[in-house]
Formats: sequence, C-alpha cells, structure tokens
Amino acid sequence: MRIEQLEYIAAVTRFGSLRRAAEELHLSQPALSETVRNLERELGVDLLERKRSGAKVSDEGRELLPLIMTVLDAVDRLRGAAGDQHRISRMVRLGTVNTATVPLLIPTVREFRSAHPATQVEVVGAQQGDIHRGLLEGAFDLGLVNYLHGDDMPPGFETTELLRGRPVVCVRPDSPLAALDAVDVDSLLAEPLIVMRSGYVMHRFVHRLLRGRTPSFSYSTDGAEMGKLMVAEGLGATVLPDFSVIGDPLERSGTITVRPLAEDETDVLLVLQRRHAVSVPRAVRDLHALFVRNARAHRAP
Repeated sequence: MRIEQLEYIAAVTRFGSLRRAAEELHLSQPALSETVRNLERELGVDLLERKRSGAKVSDEGRELLPLIMTVLDAVDRLRGAAGDQHRISRMVRLGTVNTATVPLLIPTVREFRSAHPATQVEVVGAQQGDIHRGLLEGAFDLGLVNYLHGDDMPPGFETTELLRGRPVVCVRPDSPLAALDAVDVDSLLAEPLIVMRSGYVMHRFVHRLLRGRTPSFSYSTDGAEMGKLMVAEGLGATVLPDFSVIGDPLERSGTITVRPLAEDETDVLLVLQRRHAVSVPRAVRDLHALFVRNARAHRAP
C-alpha cells in the first residue's frame, strides 16, 4: 500500500468522479484506475463503482474513507512536525541520461547546494527506461530524460519541458567535417562514428537518420559525456542534441565544435519528470524550480 493510492481515492471522492480526479491530478484515467485497482486487490474491496458513464467512489469506499483520511492526516502531521529540520537532512535523488549535464545540471546543482547546504544530491546516470522505473518505485525523485518531438509521454509523470534543440554533429575542429557548413549523411558515413548504445534517444535518432546504412567504422558508448570525450581524443564524430554540446567546457575551450545536419529539422526535447503525487517534499520542489529557471536562462540568447 502506498500513500499516493490513498491520496487518489481521496481525490476521486473530492471531485466526484474518476475522470475529474484524473484531470485535476494530471493523470490519464487508465493510469489512475490501475493504481486504484492495485489497492482494491490488496484490500479485497471494490473502492470504485465502475459504469459505462464513468467511475465514482463505491459505498464500500465511502465507508473506508474516514480511515483513509485519518491515515493521510497523520502523514501530513508527520511531515509538518518534521519541518525544515528534517528536510535538510534528506537526499534528493536525480536520474539523468547525461544530456546537458555540464551546461544545465552542474550549475543547477551548485545553486541548489548553496540554498540547501545540508541536503545531499545523488546524481545517477541511467537510460530512460531505468529512470522511469526508478521514479515509479521511489528510487528517484526527479528524472532528466530526452524525447524526440512527437514521442508519446508516459502516463503517471508530471513532465516539464526544459530545453528544445536540434541534433548536431559533434567533431574536433581539425576534422574534415568541421570544414562543412552542414553535414549530410554521406559525409557522416565517411568518418568514424561514435554512437550511443541502444536505449538512448540519440541511438534511435541516428538509426533513423542512417536508414540502414553503416559508417566506415563505428564505436558504441554509454552516454553523451563519454561521446564528447571520445570526439575530443580524435576517435571520430558523434551526433548529439545541440544543447548537450554548446556551452560544454570542451566546446568553450575549442576542443570540440558542432555542425548542423543537412536537411534535418528534428526537435530533441530535454524534460524533467517526477511521479505524480499530491505532496512533494520541499527540497524536490526547490530543485525542480531551479531547473526550470536555469533552463529558461540557458535558452535566452
């Protein structure tokens, strides 16, 4: 049994229907319904009365509602009693796909650390699927993940777009590709290519870009940061979102540079996600707000 399951039942009661509760919680109806079904199976009671016209709290659910509210009130009192003194000792856990790690994540974590000197921040590099599982299971408080424009967003998460950019070719300044105004697929295939492993959005993008063609030689790596280091060491070129490279210390020092892809207008999104919950710890809210504010500054010309 999880606290948010009880919070969802309380929301259905408060708003009068599953549909209205889902809208207010920014959840899909199937996701909300499945969460409640899991609680029903655990309790052995039908908490919702489901009809073709919709679903609302059942008579059995209403009988249990005072106990549910007692538990939620106790949780609120516990959180209130702990207050800021408890929160400053907590750890905020952030899962990230390593895109925009230096240009966005590092300044944000540094600023958060100044405001919350006793709160630890654990940053874990992981693939998108692992981050989603971690958010649902409570292993992560926040997740930084990538999507290609048009991808469906998974249910059960509050999603905030931070950055939107274009895929670019990341190369050394002395690479033949750096002499081009824009890099076409034929030119890209002629050079050693550093690709992200399967499970990363940029792996899916490059696979689509090449349309089954293979480069002269390729490496596979895990994450944008290693890809940029391999480029800096002269091992080849890689394809990353522009916001992952522009502003990076390697780019600022002139060790790596970027060139646009010819005839490609794909948008890549960097979003911040957290699991839907009625109550979110203050430290998590503050870190979320800093990401949004710093992303806005990062987008400004």
